[in-house]
Amino acid sequence: MSNLYDIPVKRIEGTDATLAAYRGKVLLVVNVASKCGLTPQYEGLEKLYQDKRAQGLEVLGFPANNFKEQEPGSDAEISQFCSLTYDVHFPLFSKISVKGADQHPLYAALTRAQPAATGDGPFRERLKGYGIDTGAPGDVLWNFEKFLVNRQGQVVARFAPDTTANDPALLQAIDAELAKK
Repeated sequence: MSNLYDIPVKRIEGTDATLAAYRGKVLLVVNVASKCGLTPQYEGLEKLYQDKRAQGLEVLGFPANNFKEQEPGSDAEISQFCSLTYDVHFPLFSKISVKGADQHPLYAALTRAQPAATGDGPFRERLKGYGIDTGAPGDVLWNFEKFLVNRQGQVVARFAPDTTANDPALLQAIDAELAKK
């Protein structure tokens, strides 16, 4: 697997970047969207970021328009929405694709490293109940899926989209990684 830190990404302001700036930190990588039923998760993600940032957690948001076009805006519109609506301070990146033929290399690496998500079943069944194609096993299921990356840049856990930032299993996994130096 390629090193997550070497994969080129763009910040939401348009500047080139990599995740190397976050080497040695615990990362929660989340594909986000502004017009989704799960969008209020921004609030919990920001609180989590503020609560655990000093311990070494970084929440990284990657807007994606893969699911029912729930992230139609430009990077500037997304940035403004996140700032004005949810007072987001955690790093946001340029809009990418998280699945399909145009999947961003970061998400190809994340899903390869952690093909199954904790808590996946109930939300998947709900989507199927709405007649929504949930994709192939291993695909990102929906907006707000979460990948936990340890301080060495290895994907150690993946959580279903409806797993909130204050979910005990998610917090336990984050705290366990933060405790490791």
